[in-house]
Amino acid sequence: MLVGPAASVAQEPAAAPDSLRPAAPKGYRLRTVVLDAGHGGKDRGCAGQSAREADVSLKIILELGHLIEENMPGVKVVYTRKTDVFVELADRAGIANRANADLFISVHCNAGPSGARGTEVWTMGPHKTEANLAVAKRENAVILQEDNYQARYNGFDPRSPQSHILFSLYQSAYIDNSLRLAQNVDHEFRTTVGRASRGVKQAGFLVLWKSTMPSVLIEAGFLTNPGEERYLNDKSGQSYMASGIYRAFRKYKQELEAMNAAN
Repeated sequence: MLVGPAASVAQEPAAAPDSLRPAAPKGYRLRTVVLDAGHGGKDRGCAGQSAREADVSLKIILELGHLIEENMPGVKVVYTRKTDVFVELADRAGIANRANADLFISVHCNAGPSGARGTEVWTMGPHKTEANLAVAKRENAVILQEDNYQARYNGFDPRSPQSHILFSLYQSAYIDNSLRLAQNVDHEFRTTVGRASRGVKQAGFLVLWKSTMPSVLIEAGFLTNPGEERYLNDKSGQSYMASGIYRAFRKYKQELEAMNAAN
């Protein structure tokens, strides 16, 4: 298991104005979660010596879904993909919206220098550093493999910093709960899974853009780091990661339902 000093969590943005926050009804229950394995099919994502992002993210997502289905029969699990297929970014959000999902969780793997390590948990929001922008650019570049992407994404250019600034302003209505889940996931990774953490961060991710519910994107680790690649490409490592996300999800559900029951 990888262990290392945890980075401090990125500073939280101001909460969304009350007028923008969708009010959950009293007696609210989280009933549907959409699980999204990044990349797939012709889009392999980033890679290590042998592991591919599309494969690792799918294995973690399937294990996470199994844990939810086995332990929370009242929660419906919807997958954007369960096999090695290519799903366009807009279609991933569309699956979540059509399911009237309460939550969207997307799992990816990271790339960088061979010494880079640690987990990251992202929500929609303004990128505060060039490094944050670089991650969003890499993940959003998937749309270059889609047909007619300029029309489909309202002229969005994944190579343009200006485009990312614009799209980072979306999802303000869901930022509080997105951050709540992101912080739960980061806490689990640091304390129970024992992973090095790079914190909770924000940037403009297209896969989160059109989803009309709280959402997070998890970078499970760096496949370009040999040690992290071994961990993430191993079944036990994938199980630890999925278990950490599951515990964070369970805590988020309990907190949200308790909060709304008290109102």
